[in-house]
Amino acid sequence: MRKRETGVFIICFISAFLWMSCSSKPKTAIQQRSNELRRSSPASQGVATEGILRFLEAVDKEQLELHSFMLLRHGRIITEAWWYPYRSDMNHIMHSVSKTLTSTAIGFAVNENLLTVDDAVISFFPQDLPADISPHLSALTVKHLLTMTVGNEQPPVFTKEEDNWVKSFLSTPIPNEPGSRFQYSSYATYILSAIIQKLTGESVLDYLKPRLLIPLGIDTMQWEVDNRGINTGGWGVRMKTIDMARLGQFYLQKGKWQGVQLLPESWIEEATTAHIYQKPDRTPEENANDDGAQGYGYQIWRSTHDAYRADGARGQLIVVLPEKDAVIVTTANEPNMHRIMKLMWEHLIPVMFDYNLDSDEMSNEMLISSISSLQLPPPYHTPDSLLPLKNVSYSFHMEPNQEGIQKVSFVFKEDGDILLTLYKEGKEYELPFGWDVWRYGETEKTGPYYLNKRRIPTGLSPFKVTGYGSWIHANQLNLRLLYLTESHYENYRCSFMNNQVVIHLTNSEQSNARIIELKGIREE
Repeated sequence: MRKRETGVFIICFISAFLWMSCSSKPKTAIQQRSNELRRSSPASQGVATEGILRFLEAVDKEQLELHSFMLLRHGRIITEAWWYPYRSDMNHIMHSVSKTLTSTAIGFAVNENLLTVDDAVISFFPQDLPADISPHLSALTVKHLLTMTVGNEQPPVFTKEEDNWVKSFLSTPIPNEPGSRFQYSSYATYILSAIIQKLTGESVLDYLKPRLLIPLGIDTMQWEVDNRGINTGGWGVRMKTIDMARLGQFYLQKGKWQGVQLLPESWIEEATTAHIYQKPDRTPEENANDDGAQGYGYQIWRSTHDAYRADGARGQLIVVLPEKDAVIVTTANEPNMHRIMKLMWEHLIPVMFDYNLDSDEMSNEMLISSISSLQLPPPYHTPDSLLPLKNVSYSFHMEPNQEGIQKVSFVFKEDGDILLTLYKEGKEYELPFGWDVWRYGETEKTGPYYLNKRRIPTGLSPFKVTGYGSWIHANQLNLRLLYLTESHYENYRCSFMNNQVVIHLTNSEQSNARIIELKGIREE
């Protein structure tokens, strides 16, 4: 199998090299920017490199799919890593980390006297109220939305087929008294986003730009919108790992950035305090080591070790450790994110000391080596005895299918790479695949992420993708297309026989048991 391109190694190597050398070299251009985080070696900030190595080794041993990892101590980046083909310059889906950004916007609005957390939710939407306003709906406040204590029995679920999510939310029954119980709901956060837009005439994203994003140097963040142009609030943000680190450091510094108090310290304290407990029926002993039971603030989870976190599905984490003056960030595609936090507690927390450590050149070199070789396991592999097709192309007219694909063409290049083109609804989608290596590209074709009917791709394309292809045997080509910003992928298993092709299409959003079969006849 080919080795991945050296450019990917260089990114990780330079970052790791800076940890050891930035104290003795002139400041780089990136460090001179006032909103940039500086870099240092782990030992200079009181962190034993061996613990970081053990963390990375444990991630590999337990086969956790991390995409990036960043560790900050005393305001400095001391470790940063990406698992190829993920890269430092690309946005990554945040899932529910988006909620913390929405609650931060509420904090700015409170500070500007646009609202209070005790304001009634119905006061913001007089045109969207149901005919019968129940006592519980009347009692619902902004604070109940922030703390996930609306009072719903089950969280509401809406899709893009519904034009007005605000109206749908306000019409959803609230059988329990607001504030009485924790019930996680992404649409409670959506309502917070809608409140910001109602008050300011701006989306949450635009509202945050001058107040938070620009001061912190966050300049490529994207956010999904609903059919009415309201940011989805509870999900849909895409941002870089370094931007997650900036947000975590901003919270660790209690709303201050580069000496300027952007958001009052009192709001940060209030937002990161537990206002409700998720599992009140269990004993303290049962809850003691459960990171899902330490309490919930304003769209922020309390954690063990007196930490708190912004928390997104499948391992998007910004963990803030005030007692250690540290921030830990991960992006991932790991179904059980608590396994990631468990490794943080086991390997990273114990090696953070209150004094600087002597530099260990051997451990530093091992860390550089470990980071430079990080990659996702290859999805396939061409047997050494098999030679791929080169310098040929084929087109196939497809039978009617549920994907609406009318034609498929394959171009097999001199180096073995493959260009797959799908012809669908009058559009052509060119998809790049490397031969036993990832090959980067862009596409307007929406991926599996958008099979969830609440998600809308408006304004987010073209999508960053990377493709990997292997010949499993002489007549079968396996292709994986990874949507980098969404972390979902599609598999194309292509079988060629005589003048026909059969493509079995699966994806990571739905069960692999759901196989779509596409059949085609070769065009002369």
